[in-house]
Amino acid sequence: MTDMLEVIVKRMEPLAKLENVSDFRKLEELSSALNRFQPAGLMDKIQAIAQNVSHLTSRVEQLLQTSLTTRREVSFYEKARGKDSSQCEIPKDPNFPDCLGKIEWMRARWTSDPCYAYYGVDGTDCSFLLYLSEKEWFCPPLPWKNRTAFLSRTETKVQQQAIYRMDFTQLLELMGSGKESLIFMKKRIRRLSTQWISAVQSLKEKLEMRKRQRKKILVHLGFLTEEAGDVFSPVVSKGGPLGELVQWADILATLYVLGHSLKISATLRELQSFLGVPPGRGSCPLTAPLAFDLIYTDYHGLQQMKQNMGLSFKKYKCRIRVIDTFGTEPAYNFDDYANLHGYRTNWGHWNLNPKQYMTMFPHSPDNSFMGFVAEKLNNTEKEAIQSSKVNNMAVVYGKEANMWKGKAKYLEVINNYMEIHGTVYYETHWPPEMPMFVKNHGLLPQHELQRLLRKAKLFIGLGFPYEGPAPLEAIANGCIFLQPRFNPPHNSKNNEFFRGKPTSREVSSQHPYTDYFIGKPYVWTVDFNNTEELASAVRSILATKVEPYLPYEFTCEGMLERVHAYIQYQDLCDTVFLSWPQKLARHFSPSPNATNQITFSRNVIGLFWSPNATKVLTWPPVSSMRFQVSATAQSCTNACQEHGLICEPTFFQFVNNKAIFDKFNFVCDSIESEANHLYPAFEEIAQDCYLQKQILLFSCAGHHPKYRRLCPCRDFRKEQVALCKGCL
Repeated sequence: MTDMLEVIVKRMEPLAKLENVSDFRKLEELSSALNRFQPAGLMDKIQAIAQNVSHLTSRVEQLLQTSLTTRREVSFYEKARGKDSSQCEIPKDPNFPDCLGKIEWMRARWTSDPCYAYYGVDGTDCSFLLYLSEKEWFCPPLPWKNRTAFLSRTETKVQQQAIYRMDFTQLLELMGSGKESLIFMKKRIRRLSTQWISAVQSLKEKLEMRKRQRKKILVHLGFLTEEAGDVFSPVVSKGGPLGELVQWADILATLYVLGHSLKISATLRELQSFLGVPPGRGSCPLTAPLAFDLIYTDYHGLQQMKQNMGLSFKKYKCRIRVIDTFGTEPAYNFDDYANLHGYRTNWGHWNLNPKQYMTMFPHSPDNSFMGFVAEKLNNTEKEAIQSSKVNNMAVVYGKEANMWKGKAKYLEVINNYMEIHGTVYYETHWPPEMPMFVKNHGLLPQHELQRLLRKAKLFIGLGFPYEGPAPLEAIANGCIFLQPRFNPPHNSKNNEFFRGKPTSREVSSQHPYTDYFIGKPYVWTVDFNNTEELASAVRSILATKVEPYLPYEFTCEGMLERVHAYIQYQDLCDTVFLSWPQKLARHFSPSPNATNQITFSRNVIGLFWSPNATKVLTWPPVSSMRFQVSATAQSCTNACQEHGLICEPTFFQFVNNKAIFDKFNFVCDSIESEANHLYPAFEEIAQDCYLQKQILLFSCAGHHPKYRRLCPCRDFRKEQVALCKGCL
């Protein structure tokens, strides 16, 4: 059998060099022959041989895909045969201005990618026009063509209702096996299954049997593909970073429990199959309309989709959600602006709606907060913890030895009052970065780490890693979290870790979320370089008693609630930026509580939102909107936070108007409209007013010593900052 396969591959070698349509017919004939002769394991063996013949790999992949395709359309070449050239003249239609240019490109380059021949292009103008009118839509349909095919591009959707799931068997099967990363994620889902089931029952009651649309969702784990290096699997059992795996496991569980139709890919081949990528080098659109309402992926997966979807990527990219731990600010996301103003990085620059980036913590209002969950204790477990706590026991946050480097001085101060434990991975020798007075347990499985945290009084941050899930898990197990304050704050300009990341955010502590949203008595943030301040904090902690605490937004129910709202209401493919006529200015009314705040009268709210409406025109609803003017050199993020609010970039469309300047009596010697991520804004000294010209640059982030920014804010649900009070 192996000899026969090798003969087949040898005969494929000259075909790999062929270009014209008749040659491709030969390739198709070989494909057809293989389809008629497929003993068990044949395709797997062909693939194995192909891996050893590197210069033929791409052709073998094309052959396999073609041979397995069951929905191949009739050749365009055959359809066009018999039409004289007058019927294929290049149309001059003002509605299709790019048609001629695309035809000229096809004449010169149609052999550059085999996918064109796959769709029937054969070098004739007729085939070019057929392709460009029915696949890429740059040209009008040919007059002699049946318009039914052209009109069939309109997608019809049959809405199905989502039914909550409480059995994880199907999800675990969908995830596959083999990779250590997937094994870790599946173990986590099993461990939390009881909490997910309890949470979905509670959410079901809260939503009062409200109908929910069932979405078709693809989850592509790009970071686990071989093309992306799959850097996580080799270090899962050696103390490597697992925050991303924790989050992805919880995302999968959330989408599944909410009842949506899921496909999961962790290889490039699976992605191509699910999307319907034609054979070739990725220049052509997908073979059929995208079968998914939403795609959750990461930056690696985003790049892989762009390389494989052709023009379909631009058409469907609004359906993509990018899981992005630290966030992507609009100045880095809008490519032209990033290039002109020094914000270009290896990430970012995708020209997405910034809300398509989904973060681990709610630190970037320009993005959407996806989050994860921490295990929640029941009342019996909480009572058991109170009796088992060891008051002078501390556990250090840091599984890798290099995280301890240079930290001995801080730990010695704490060791004067408490016994310090570590969970650092090592194979044979004691990690030299770890002080000898530390009791190291080695790398612990999750359930054993939970047991250790339930005994400990204190959880110590060393300054790195930034913003991981462990501090929340420790607080949920009854620990107090002690972390270093950063002065000056860490950012992309002064810290190697943040350098190159698509954000200018300034991180003032190891875990800003716990500092800002939780705080004392659960979280103590001190200057670790000040030994007196550190010692004083430890003494105070020893005298402080806390119970296990977990913010609602990091419970299973909180994550289900948040993601449910995103899926049902956050439509980023149908974003309508509303005009703001001058006559609506009368609906602005200054708040009696603040000179820099504006609220909205019921009349203007009624224009965009109604409690009984079946579809919200603007989400979050305008009823949640509040308006602030920042101080100079202050971002909208901070301006809203000062008033207990959250900056909401969706509402910039309402404040990006001259009427706002008039209402606040700002004297504008000039009003300019420019693309700038700090606009709309007012410059007091020059008395110049600025409006935003590019909607992708509406940004809560960013500040400048000359500008006071016009900031749209909103209220939020207690311990669910991603959702306004009326967002469910």
